[in-house]
Amino acid sequence: MREILAHVPFRGTIRERSVDPFVRLLNALRTKRRVRGVLFDISSGGGETTASTDLYLALKRLDRAKPVVASIGSLGASGAYLAALGARRILAYPDSGVGSIGVIYPHIAVRDLARRLGVSVDLVHAGLHKDAYQGYRPLTDLERTKLQAVTDDIYEQFVAIVARERQRPLEEIRALATGEFWTGRRAQELGLVDAVGDREAAIEELSRLTGVPARKTVRLGPPRPFVDRLLNGAAGDLGGGWFGRLRDGFEDAVLDAGSGWFRR
Repeated sequence: MREILAHVPFRGTIRERSVDPFVRLLNALRTKRRVRGVLFDISSGGGETTASTDLYLALKRLDRAKPVVASIGSLGASGAYLAALGARRILAYPDSGVGSIGVIYPHIAVRDLARRLGVSVDLVHAGLHKDAYQGYRPLTDLERTKLQAVTDDIYEQFVAIVARERQRPLEEIRALATGEFWTGRRAQELGLVDAVGDREAAIEELSRLTGVPARKTVRLGPPRPFVDRLLNGAAGDLGGGWFGRLRDGFEDAVLDAGSGWFRR
């Protein structure tokens, strides 16, 4: 049996639609005896909290079966950093952006704009606060307090995971969990990553952990759905898959700027 190392790259905003195929792939790799270790190569500014947790847990479970090394590219922030914590070792480039430990809920109220445009909105609802987070009206003081409490709870869970995985005192990590990020070099000094190095160095580290030569590394990714292949195949031949990039860019913009769900 020819043993190999798997190189799994992930790029872009973390959301359920983008993460689910990777979770399935990582789960499948747990039972692939031929694959002796996995390099999870991530470059992302984060995204949805639950999707980030799914990615972290999938990597954590995979690492129990075989070594996983995370390589942070240009950006490993917020939910992307959380995901990387599921690996046995984390490497980052010296100039990577690492950290941004925090939680945000973007709430944009469009009521005044709708009025200026002559648009009338009726929100029929049952439950006192059911209309609070629909993005139409500003939050009341009570609603803001309640939302802050939920945000704080998710934040404390994030801080606890970082402290546990990096084996650091909780208060020490909380002092770093300001939402700011650092270079990879500084992140190593702060104990947020294990080493500074490029992707090749991360593969060499995985080779050391598994005993499999680095040259036996195979790049793997989840299969694209049929409709995605159909829409992007011809476009990819002519314009580099412009339809898929346009779609993903639009969804990322809505997720990043809109009133949606909690984001890491």
